[in-house]
Amino acid sequence: MTNLKFLRFSLLVSLAFINVFSFYSCSKEDTNNDDASVTEDALKLDEDFYINEEKTVVNYILSSEDYNSFLVPDTEKDFSKITKKVYEHFEDDFDFIFILSNEKEQPSGLYYGVTYTAQNNIEGIGGNLYNGTAKYGSAGKLKSVIHMPRTEYIKNGPFLHEIMHYWGNYDFIETQENGHWGFSSIGGQLGGFDELVDSGDNTYIGKLNGEKGFGTFANGGNSIPYANAELYLMGLIGADELNDIKIAKNAKTTKYGEFTADEIITLTASDIVAKHGERKPSVAASQKLFNAIVVVISKSALSKDVMNSLEDNIENFSRNAAPDASWGNTNNFWMATKEKAKLNIVIPNPKK
Repeated sequence: MTNLKFLRFSLLVSLAFINVFSFYSCSKEDTNNDDASVTEDALKLDEDFYINEEKTVVNYILSSEDYNSFLVPDTEKDFSKITKKVYEHFEDDFDFIFILSNEKEQPSGLYYGVTYTAQNNIEGIGGNLYNGTAKYGSAGKLKSVIHMPRTEYIKNGPFLHEIMHYWGNYDFIETQENGHWGFSSIGGQLGGFDELVDSGDNTYIGKLNGEKGFGTFANGGNSIPYANAELYLMGLIGADELNDIKIAKNAKTTKYGEFTADEIITLTASDIVAKHGERKPSVAASQKLFNAIVVVISKSALSKDVMNSLEDNIENFSRNAAPDASWGNTNNFWMATKEKAKLNIVIPNPKK
């Protein structure tokens, strides 16, 4: 039975993000794509479907009605319309399909990122095993479909956050923030602190990277790497490297970075394995190289400026080295995984 995990994602002013779940998951007029000359050097696969010269971006041109349908707040969107178009032209080679709208500003009321998970074939990380890949046109390879309304979010986030939602949090730990780490010491892309200070009288301070304050559902876009427990969920470290996890019970925020709780419980690696079983596949056998395709939807061909920026950010995000100086201290995928995993976004040859 198909088990769709729908993640809806909203950004707070503080760069934290919120996902609203259904089954545990997570625009405005486009005025920045009126220069159609970008198609001159592109590979045309269809009247509305182009690949850039570097083979890193697909531009799928939609009618205004179809394009705008993906920008309506508070609706579950059917991204299979886009993914099935991908599979018309490509084999079932992709772990992730990244869909980006070409909006100059964040659409009012819309999430900053959303993840639809297509399957789970991993044991020991919480959640049930299921396969819903056929809905999207995949024959079993696809892990998740991610949509973000602006191309800038490749660099600024929530790109790392949305990718992480393939693995968590599906009852891996108990939480007050559905699908996220909440008031716990995981301190990663899905929220939480990494240092807990007991102030007495059931009052606590949560810190992240030595600074007071943390998000219960996210932490600073792409500015932080994946946490220890997130690396475990991804199969990049084993249970022997998994840190203890502290969880605040019935926590309530009192001020920034401070909260009260009835008690603090501690989960060890042994507790985690006892609850969920060993992770299968193990760290030795788990996937370390992930293939993805980037599809930018728009109402007319992307301008050269937009395409150039896209190409730079996609290359920086997927390179197996630190991104260039324009990214500052922002993490790409390779850095966020502590150099343990790679992301390939070079588009393969289309079907003949």
